[in-house]
Amino acid sequence: MTNREQDGTKDEKTLLPGTEGARRATGVSGNGAADAGPADPEVPAKAKRRRFTTEYRLKILREADRCKGPGEIGALLRREGLYSSLLSTWRQQREEGALAAMRSVRRGPKPKAVDPRVKELEKKNARLEKQLKQAHAIIEVQKKVAEILGIPLKSQPEDENE
Repeated sequence: MTNREQDGTKDEKTLLPGTEGARRATGVSGNGAADAGPADPEVPAKAKRRRFTTEYRLKILREADRCKGPGEIGALLRREGLYSSLLSTWRQQREEGALAAMRSVRRGPKPKAVDPRVKELEKKNARLEKQLKQAHAIIEVQKKVAEILGIPLKSQPEDENE
């Protein structure tokens, strides 16, 4: 019998996943999903930013609040693949404004509010442009039919805008 067995302590390998002693790589689940095959060696061209839902953030904050022993929060963060700075930021957001501040903030320029009249006018403009294009096609067909049949057409003064 070893000293550890006599002390009543267990080897790290025998501890259940999720306990303090059991540590595994970030993103590796305890259900053996990593053993399915080799990892893809291709590196994506651009890393994708992770997005966390409000429900997920609140769940992690509740779990962190329940952690009392030393190292429990660290184990939680390792298990979820999170940084302690995220936890601090989420706590601050929760104190400042509950769910309103917890929503994801879109990066980049903010969309401008569009007047409903502008949308209506744009739709009308598109419809009229389609009608104009159709009218031009009809006129071209009429000119070709008149040319084939030998019917002389009166020359129209050309519109200066065309």
